[in-house]
Amino acid sequence: MANVIITFSIMPESPDVDLDSLTEEIKTDIKEFTGNEEMKTEMKPMAFGLKSLIVMFVMDEQKGTTDALEEKISRIEGIKSVEVTDVRRAIG
Repeated sequence: MANVIITFSIMPESPDVDLDSLTEEIKTDIKEFTGNEEMKTEMKPMAFGLKSLIVMFVMDEQKGTTDALEEKISRIEGIKSVEVTDVRRAIG
């Protein structure tokens, strides 16, 4: 099978949420779920000081869906929503 590249868009509850500490917790959850440390994070300005966290990571497509991971991340204090915005097969 192949690897897939997943992109999550994660919205905090407010502009006051510390995205740096959330990022570290989210990275840990993703590493546990995928068994892979390959990922990229970016903070994207939205409006009125609110920023979303964009996380791209690689996982084996045999793992199936990311539903369990999305649920785990959405339960982290300070997170309003988690949305899969892109899924692509990795080439190579």
